[in-house]
Amino acid sequence: MGDPVTITIKHKLGLTEARRRIASGIHTLSDAVPGATLTEHHWEGDTIFCTLEALGQRIGGEMQVREDEVHAIFDLPPMLAMFANKIKEKLQKEAPKMLEKGPPS
Repeated sequence: MGDPVTITIKHKLGLTEARRRIASGIHTLSDAVPGATLTEHHWEGDTIFCTLEALGQRIGGEMQVREDEVHAIFDLPPMLAMFANKIKEKLQKEAPKMLEKGPPS
């Protein structure tokens, strides 16, 4: 188990719209970690689980979509843990882009 990085993204979209926007914008998540690729994602209820790969390392993540916020936890492997603060800063900047207005459902 690696070091967890957690962020909370506040929104006023409501659960359904926030979930829809996360679903349509999940591909932008890899922008938060330089050189990362989103390799997998799936929903379980209102939580989306995802895997990013960067520098040969896997980053597991989950984002719990709530009525007024998205709570995200990313588990960094030991090799990437030394970059935890930089990754957290980048996630706080890039992750909210998933909630920007996307295509209509």
